Amino acid sequence: MNKTELIQKLAKKTGMTIKDSEIAVNAIFDAKPGKGIIAVELDAGRKVTIPGFGVFKTVARKARTGINPKTGEKINIPAKKYPTFKAGKTLKDRVSE
Repeated sequence: MNKTELIQKLAKKTGMTIKDSEIAVNAIFDAKPGKGIIAVELDAGRKVTIPGFGVFKTVARKARTGINPKTGEKINIPAKKYPTFKAGKTLKDRVSE
C-alpha cells in the first residue's frame, strides 16, 4: 500500500473526503521539517506510543571506527541518531496469525 491508497482507504472507512484524509495522513506522517506529528516528536527526542500498535522512538548510535571494505583503510564513522519502530503485542499477534 502506498500513501495514495492509504488516503483513499481512510476516506472510505471514515466517510471523510479525499482532501480531508490527505490532510490527516500528512499531519501524522509527513517527514518534512516541522510538519508531521510523529517526526516532530522524534526530532524533540520524545517517543510516540500507540497502544496495541507500537512505539516510534529515536536511538543514538555512538561514533566508532570502521574499515572501508574496498581499501581496508580505517575510517571514522560519526555518531548519529535514527528513528526506530517496535511493533506492539496486539499488532504482532495479528500479523503472526
